[in-house]
Amino acid sequence: MRHITPQRLDAFDVRDLSQCQEVFDELLAKGGIAKDTEEATRIATILVELYRQGVRDRSHLASMVTAARGLFMSRMTAEANASVSETI
Repeated sequence: MRHITPQRLDAFDVRDLSQCQEVFDELLAKGGIAKDTEEATRIATILVELYRQGVRDRSHLASMVTAARGLFMSRMTAEANASVSETI
């Protein structure tokens, strides 16, 4: 019988949350993004995942989230352009 072993999920402590929050707030401010948007949720998800994977340096977190958003936004733009082309 196979067993699925979940990844080890370390609980965030106050310092972890504080560091993620600071990077999150910085990214939203630089991008002019409101906290209650889907984009802010995507940023938070990417940020927490990177942090859980061991990325702890604030500048690395910020640059990696920005890069990941760029990839996501490029994909969304390509899909939107394809959708428009299909309707023409």
